[in-house]
Amino acid sequence: MPPAQAARKRPRRPPPPAASVRPAPAAPPSPARAARRGGWRWLRWPLLIGIWGTVALALLLLVFAWDLPRPDSLPAATRRPAVTLLAGDGTVLANQGDLYGEVVRLRDLPAHLPAALMAIEDRRFRSHPGIDLWGMARAAHANWRAGEVVQGGSTLTQQLAKNLFLTPERNFRRKVQEALLALWLERRFSKDQLLEIYLNRVYLGAGAYGVDAAARLFFNLPARRLQLWQSALLAGLPKAPSRLNPRASPDLAVARASEVLEAMVATRAITSAQMEAELARMRLPPPRSGQAGWFADWALENLGESFPGNADLTLRATLDTRLQAAVEARLEALLAGPGARAGVSQGAVLVLDAASGAVRAMAGGRDYHASQFNRATDARRQPGSAFKPIYYLAALEQGMRPDDAVSDLPLNLGGWSPGNGAWRARGEITMEEALANSVNTAAVRVLYRAGGPRGAMEMAARLGIEGRFPKDASLALGTGEVNLLDLAAGYAAIANGGMRVTPFGIASASAAGRPLPMVRAAARRAVAAEHTAELRRMLEAVVARGSGRAAAVPGRSVAGKTGTTQDSRDAWFIGMVGGQVIGVWLGNDDARPMDDVRGGTLPARLFREVAESLS
Repeated sequence: MPPAQAARKRPRRPPPPAASVRPAPAAPPSPARAARRGGWRWLRWPLLIGIWGTVALALLLLVFAWDLPRPDSLPAATRRPAVTLLAGDGTVLANQGDLYGEVVRLRDLPAHLPAALMAIEDRRFRSHPGIDLWGMARAAHANWRAGEVVQGGSTLTQQLAKNLFLTPERNFRRKVQEALLALWLERRFSKDQLLEIYLNRVYLGAGAYGVDAAARLFFNLPARRLQLWQSALLAGLPKAPSRLNPRASPDLAVARASEVLEAMVATRAITSAQMEAELARMRLPPPRSGQAGWFADWALENLGESFPGNADLTLRATLDTRLQAAVEARLEALLAGPGARAGVSQGAVLVLDAASGAVRAMAGGRDYHASQFNRATDARRQPGSAFKPIYYLAALEQGMRPDDAVSDLPLNLGGWSPGNGAWRARGEITMEEALANSVNTAAVRVLYRAGGPRGAMEMAARLGIEGRFPKDASLALGTGEVNLLDLAAGYAAIANGGMRVTPFGIASASAAGRPLPMVRAAARRAVAAEHTAELRRMLEAVVARGSGRAAAVPGRSVAGKTGTTQDSRDAWFIGMVGGQVIGVWLGNDDARPMDDVRGGTLPARLFREVAESLS
């Protein structure tokens, strides 16, 4: 075999075991490379934390922002239709719904109005981006020190965002959304535009939205004519509009305005001398009639049925503010003086035009702010002898005459015997004498000449007197239950010649300056004029020589009837003078007996005082 072939067939040596292979030693890293690797270890964790923190923050903002309202356009103001009730002289009696004035521009307003607002609500409004971190920190510190919320950290822009887009609820989610929307508003609008939107939308109490509506409501002038102290008062209201507005709390409103003026001095918007001058001239308009709230509540009942639709309404009331003030003053003076000594705590007075049914004055109690219950319209009490003219009128229809004789002797009806008080029986007296002196035994006999209880109830219904009436002879003594308004309306038919009237409180209505048609029940004949003339003559005798002598007004023709219930629990006088019907009720809400108060005493006296106030 040739040497070459022998060499090719020579077996190969197996490779040495792996353990026997030694790797070459690695070269040591350079100092620069080692520094880079060490720096990466220090930067890696902060970088990862920053990345994941950004992701978490983005997710958190997404959670808060996913249900945000679309802020690409400002929502239109949604509101209830406004209703303004004016007295005959233009005095505002009441407001319902939401009041908006004219849309005002910042350039048209006095400079002190936005200055006052920024001084008390957001001093850094012109410089912050919508969120004032320093203000939030200051408020948090003040609240922590006080142990309660004494300051707010919201900027004007945040308040605007809340009012425009969010609900009033208070929680962390809403605060974050408020901040996000505030930042968007700051990017979308200029500072002046934000102020304009705020001043036109902010709620300032008593149903007024925007400074122009509030200026007209509280000061009876447009916002462009506000004086400095008036601007300060309005600027102080956003903190608590329902509590601080001058209609709700005049003293609190003035105190808050003083705080605003002091803040304006601190921000150098005004000088100390200007502040002192404004404090000296700060005078709120006189408050509206204190008790006319009863009238307003009654007049505005069922308004939607009379004026359907959503238009703003201006209603002219039948109320005479001068007469209303006189009624309030007379009633309070009587209750505070002789009434208090006689155990009388409440009363109601009504003045009604006999020809039309227009209510000219109404006091439903002593203090509307203490009790809104209307004792003139909602309280049903026994009228006592004040109910007698109703069935006396029915007896006249049945053929009796004022001079007809009627027995005043005692009588017994199934064991019931009405008393006559101090009256001494004469045997027979005229029908007119029986009514003038409120003789009960004679009245029962007249009741049965009128057709009995049924005849009396039918006459009451014809005159518009609703109530609960017993179906027995006790009705002759006024044991039914009626309210003052219905009873006065019944007397109006006696005063006007027999025409039934429906009491009303709204004389005219308009929307957007245009008059609206009024739907009112027309007066209709309930009884013949000759019978009401006879009854009126008899009621004049009550005042001239009977139980109602205290109601006489010198130089004027007065007719009326007294009413007193058992144990002097109710005392009435309903009378007519000068084309008006004046109704008076005195008593206690819990029906506690009074100290010998009868219809011919304090009620008749109050009637006379109100009658003397008539124009």
